[in-house]
Amino acid sequence: MARPRLFDEDRALEAAMRTFWANGYEATSTQDLCEATGLGRSSIYNTFSSKHDLFMRALVRYIDTTTARQLEILDDAGHSELERIRALLGVVVESELENRRDGRSPGCLTVNTVVELAGRDAEAAQVLDRDGERRLNALRMVIESGQRSGSITSTRDAAALAAFVNAVIGGMRIASQAGAGQAALASIAETAVDALTC
Repeated sequence: MARPRLFDEDRALEAAMRTFWANGYEATSTQDLCEATGLGRSSIYNTFSSKHDLFMRALVRYIDTTTARQLEILDDAGHSELERIRALLGVVVESELENRRDGRSPGCLTVNTVVELAGRDAEAAQVLDRDGERRLNALRMVIESGQRSGSITSTRDAAALAAFVNAVIGGMRIASQAGAGQAALASIAETAVDALTC
């Protein structure tokens, strides 16, 4: 008969996610994961089967949390489409500042994983592609609606504008990792909003 787990798997997954987010996949050792989760190696491997399996579960957890928050902002019909995108960019600035350690942000686990693994880890690439499509579709739909209502006056293709906003968000996260402060990030966000109204 299998022994019952004597730990909170959800809490362990959260701790692992934060460790991968701070260090990246390759730089996170099993010992780092043991220290972060408070679990021994055997408990980690019995529960998650491998470092990669734990990473994928942590990545999916991160994506589910962050993308849900972004989609909630974009779905807020109480604000104009342009204000929704402004609010989304504002949340990016806030989250980058909230997660700072030693003056720098760990950035975004999704962006970090694209840079580190997407070209050589098919499973990670598939998860990232699916998430990217979901976010791009949501942005495109808001932009199309904004173009119809007049809150977004750019006549550029909505899909191209969605890709632009998505790239701005990734760029803001990388700039924050490099130490960009609130004023610089807010300026980038406002420039992106201005581009939607030209």
